[in-house]
This record gives sequence, C-alpha cells and structure tokens, in this order.
Amino acid sequence: MPPTIEQRLPALAAEIDGWIRPYVEQVSGPASRFYQMMAYHLGWLDASGAPLASPVIGKRIRPALVVLTCEALGGVATDARGPAVAVELIHNFSLVHDDIQDRSDERHGRETVWKLWGGAQGINVGDAIFALAQVALAELSMEHPRLGAAVLRLNQTCVRLCEGQYLDLALETAADVSLEAYEQMIARKTAALIECSTALGAWAAGANPEEIDACGRFGYELGIAYQLQDDLLGVWGDPSITGKPNRADVRSRKKALPLVLTLMMASGPGRDYLLDVLRSPDEPDDFTIERVVKVMEAAGVRERAAEMVDQRFKSLDRAVRAALLADTASPILDLCARLRVRDY
Repeated sequence: MPPTIEQRLPALAAEIDGWIRPYVEQVSGPASRFYQMMAYHLGWLDASGAPLASPVIGKRIRPALVVLTCEALGGVATDARGPAVAVELIHNFSLVHDDIQDRSDERHGRETVWKLWGGAQGINVGDAIFALAQVALAELSMEHPRLGAAVLRLNQTCVRLCEGQYLDLALETAADVSLEAYEQMIARKTAALIECSTALGAWAAGANPEEIDACGRFGYELGIAYQLQDDLLGVWGDPSITGKPNRADVRSRKKALPLVLTLMMASGPGRDYLLDVLRSPDEPDDFTIERVVKVMEAAGVRERAAEMVDQRFKSLDRAVRAALLADTASPILDLCARLRVRDY
C-alpha cells in the first residue's frame, strides 16, 4: 500500500531539504558567515551558526507540489529536483524581503534575518537566495530539452510576485479597498508561485504545453483558496492552527479578506467606525479590535468569507480532476484536503 500524504510529506520535505542544502551550506571561505545567515532563515542553524537538533522548517508545500505533480504525470521525484529547489528558494527570498518591508521581528517563533543582522544584510540574503534559485534550476535541470521555458516561467512568476507585493503595500495606505483590488493582489502575491509550482512539476515530467497550463490552473486555484482561508483564520481561527497571534490581521489593519468584505457589506455607524479605525494613527487596542470584529460579524462577513473559501476549494477540486487522470490525482487531492481547514 502506498504511503498516505501524511506519511509522505515529512519524508518529502526532508528529501527536498537535502536537494537545497548544497546551494546554501558553505562552511569555509570569507563569505561563510553570509551563507550561515541564509541557512538560519531556512531553519537549519541557530543565530550563531550552529546546527539545530530539530530544524525549524516550514511545510515545503510548494516544492512538494512540484514533485507530486511530476509524479502524477509519469515522472519520478528526482526529475523535479531543479524546479522544486527553485520554487522553495524563490518563496524564501520573498519572505526575507517581506520581513524587512513589514518590519516583522519574528518568523516561526525566531528572530528574522533583518532583525538579527540589519536591513542591508537582509536585502543581501534575500537577493542571494533569489539568485541561487536560478542557479539550482539551471544546474539540476540541465538535461531537460526545454529548460528555457522553465527559466522563463519562473522569472515571469517572480515579476508577478513583485507586483503582488507592490499592490499589498499600496493597499496598506488605502482607506477603502475593493474586493477586485484584493483579488488582484493575492493572485500575484500568493497564487502565482503555487501556479508556477504545479506547472513546473508538469514540465519536469515532460508534459506538453496544454498539460502544463492545466496543472498551472489547479495550482492557481489552490493559491487563491489557501489565501482566502488563511485570511479567514486570521480573524476567527485558532492561534494553535494559524501560528499567528489572535486577530493579528485586525490589529495590523491588514487589508485581508474579512476587512475588505466588511468595507463592502457594513453600513451606517459600523462602517463609519471601521473607517475611523483605519484612518487613526494609533494602533488599535484590544477593545477596538473586538469592536471591529463585532462589526464584521454583524455584517455577515464571517459567513460570506467561509462561503467564498468553500466555493474556491470546490473549484480547486474540479481543476485537479480536469488536469490529471483519476488514478494519479489522489496524492494531489489528498494534499488539498489536508490544507483545507474547517475550524473557524
């Protein structure tokens, strides 16, 4: 009996980390400390450069999607090494830069790179991780007859990521935000790289352009569904599930789905109160946060957001089944089901 997705993911994450390490681990030379900063961000070392007994790594969902999509189309895991390493490094480059731009002090319960070593070195670390993603894709996929197509797709995705970050930053200072503007932002900032992951998984298996685009479509749907759900959990989720402080998105006045829907759905004094909170120069206190949440709930935002999440996961299921044969789609469908959270 093949392993379940719950059994497969930890082993796959460890295998992917083994593919990434040669690009980041440099134990000697004048820039060795610089590589330790990268390895620290990736969760392998502590701030002094010592290896961690228990690495602090994320889910490695994007490279896992590369491998699982490749396998679903007849490839083997090692065929997907290049794009798997590349998308994970691109994801981490974006996180390093996001932390600087958001002035985030912690990630995964540890101090961020810029917090430890300053913004200038943080930018440098992010830039190097970005460049190493390109190197890894080229080196590990050198024998693929259509390497240029993968390099093009990866870099087009990076431009979309930057567009998404621009839009996200621009929305921070906007008092009123439309649902369309929000969706344009998450399509680039979140969905683009997951779309690229599944498309490059198909590419690694030697799929034709139509198959690659079909796999990209279910990656895009997963990215949108995941972000909608993450935003919903940011207000009504259990912190033990989200890993974020309770109602952190409300405290930061982030233009996430619940707040955007509230601007659309609330009226009268409730909407006026929310606009006053958004315009205030002061961070909202606990009383203000709870009052904003009550405005959201009175407007029916929680139910509407949950409905949007449900609809998008149904679209994702249809897209997976349209792209893959029934007897090969199970690992992808199981992963999507694992990412679906209903506790909010």
